[in-house]
Amino acid sequence: MSELYKKNGHEDGGGRALIVDGSSGISGDMTVAALLDLGASEERLLTALGTLPVHGFKIRVSRVAKSGLDACDFDVQLDGEHENHDHDMAWLFGEDGEEAHEEHGHCHEHEHEHEHCHEHEREHCHEHGHHHAHRSLTDIHAVIKASGLTQRAKDIALAVFGELARAEAKAHGATPDTVLLHEVGAVDSIVDICAVAVCLDDLGIHDVIVPSLSEGHGTIRCAHGMMPIPVPAVANLCAAAGIRLVPAPVHGELVTPTGAAIVAALRTSEALPASYRILATGYGAGKRAYRNTAGVLRVTLAQVDGASEANGERAAASEQALLGTGRGHAPERTPDAHVEPAVPFAAVGDDDPDAPHTVVKLESDLDDCTGEALGRAIELLMAAGARDAHAVPVVMKKGRPGYQLEVVCDESNEAQLRDIIFATTTTIGIRSARMRRYPLRRRPGEVVTAYGPVAVKRVVTPGGIVRSYPEYASVVEASERTGATFQEVFRAAEAASLLDEPGKAARGDSDRSQHPHGLPGRSTKHLPEASSDADDGAAGEEA
Repeated sequence: MSELYKKNGHEDGGGRALIVDGSSGISGDMTVAALLDLGASEERLLTALGTLPVHGFKIRVSRVAKSGLDACDFDVQLDGEHENHDHDMAWLFGEDGEEAHEEHGHCHEHEHEHEHCHEHEREHCHEHGHHHAHRSLTDIHAVIKASGLTQRAKDIALAVFGELARAEAKAHGATPDTVLLHEVGAVDSIVDICAVAVCLDDLGIHDVIVPSLSEGHGTIRCAHGMMPIPVPAVANLCAAAGIRLVPAPVHGELVTPTGAAIVAALRTSEALPASYRILATGYGAGKRAYRNTAGVLRVTLAQVDGASEANGERAAASEQALLGTGRGHAPERTPDAHVEPAVPFAAVGDDDPDAPHTVVKLESDLDDCTGEALGRAIELLMAAGARDAHAVPVVMKKGRPGYQLEVVCDESNEAQLRDIIFATTTTIGIRSARMRRYPLRRRPGEVVTAYGPVAVKRVVTPGGIVRSYPEYASVVEASERTGATFQEVFRAAEAASLLDEPGKAARGDSDRSQHPHGLPGRSTKHLPEASSDADDGAAGEEA
């Protein structure tokens, strides 16, 4: 059992669990993509990654088809200084390179699902003057601790890097404190691991079940020469954590050191429950098209039978009613169809509108803090887990203009956010008050537009009306990618949100006439007929 979860007091294994299907192997980027597809907030992830004190990367999240499956793709794109060229299959596989090139003919620019071979050659493969990023475990600890990740996300990331350091130290005859992490200390590996930590924290997942991992065979070229598969770090990780490997008919590496370290650090069980209910599924795409394997990592959010049975039934009923189907995965994508991730509105206990939930409001009056410092403070507060943070202009005593900083958070991270306010603003005091939170049920979604997919947030009113809100970051990304204006993309996403079913556009005018006072950018639709159980659910972020 993961020591991390023992430390956090989650030993009972009851309630919800994440089941990881490793039949196509596992890597860092595949894990992030699968968790995003499961329902982790892309907006909160990007905000958190933006606080990492490392540079030279940007993130691209997209939809791809792998073995006929619609999957999420998470890509860490490096700038020219940090760029690594991972296309040279002959270099990676030596004499088998030509065969491997045919076998992996459709490669993305950064093929992170085979992270280990990339990690061991990132700065060697057509490097032309680039060098390895040599970081010790102490260096990586400093990077993570200086970030704006929540404390739990930091603990998860540090646990994964701890497993990696021990495995690499054994391979090189060093100690975890003295071994230098070359490829797994590079920028994209740090981003991958921190992203996994942020997503797990965002989803509130504590129990992780991994029965086994499939691994390929052959040899692969790394920074230290040709190595057998599994490479030494993966072999050491699996041996130390008791991870079962299942041979796959694949010439190549399926399990990367980062993927193996994630399992070693976070797995709480290898045994599947006797029975369970599927609440949601997520598919994370790999970057190479190996033969004889799907090339996707599937994760399943499961309600274990016998643990909170009623909550599981409400979640399943809500899922079917809202998707209009008994299946847990997203509907097939068509030009005028919604593309919804398989995340029920009723999934998270403390966001259940019917469950009491207390939040804390922190506030402080500031008249000598610069706008830049205040903006940075709000960024760090949101990245550290605040449900909301904003500044309200006020007129203070003696007519001085100022701001009232207001932060809404859970009781569990009140102290952490209070420390951030003291450290990043000029305040000399903070007020706090406890209050009840009444959220609407909500979940992330996605619509297809002429400018590509755009993320939306969907909320359900007590009367059963669903409102869709285009996500700012996704609209900006589509605008920058296509050259369209922000308003063009936003309006296209707003219009697409009305097209839940083919042909619904024809009813758009009549729908709008029934809601003449609807706000711009807030489209609405009625839920399909369902039992009253569908009204029980969960919410995401603070309204």
